[in-house]
Amino acid sequence: MTSDRKAILTGGCQCGAVRFAVYATPVKIGLCHCRMCQKAVGGPFISLAEVKHEDFAWTHGKPATFRSSSIAERDFCAACGTPLSYRAIGVDVIELTTGSFDRPDLVVPTYATGTESHLAWVGRIACLPGRSTLEAVGAETLNRIVSHQHPDHD
Repeated sequence: MTSDRKAILTGGCQCGAVRFAVYATPVKIGLCHCRMCQKAVGGPFISLAEVKHEDFAWTHGKPATFRSSSIAERDFCAACGTPLSYRAIGVDVIELTTGSFDRPDLVVPTYATGTESHLAWVGRIACLPGRSTLEAVGAETLNRIVSHQHPDHD
């Protein structure tokens, strides 16, 4: 039973209504550029960490589900809308959005799929000029921001 095991990774939605734990290293971690995944996250691609069902548990709350196709369902927080997972129906794994992990830096993609819908500009992201949030909005504005997000821990 997963509740007797120590989580090696945790995560959840933006508001904290849904939280999860992962008890073993993800099987694989990848990007999907397919059009369905683009629409599911409202972005150019999705990053997913595949975890066996036996190594995963929802630890707080339960997500809402949308059947995005005849072969898959996607879980999300009904309260804040955070996309949380992709689940192929009848398969013994769940694929968790890497941005929903408390430590997304620990779930690094090693492959890409759905490349027929890969947007050409994605390859140039690293070359874009960048600045920190402090540089973008200034200290006065940054100090006035009150975050309503759940912290990246339980």
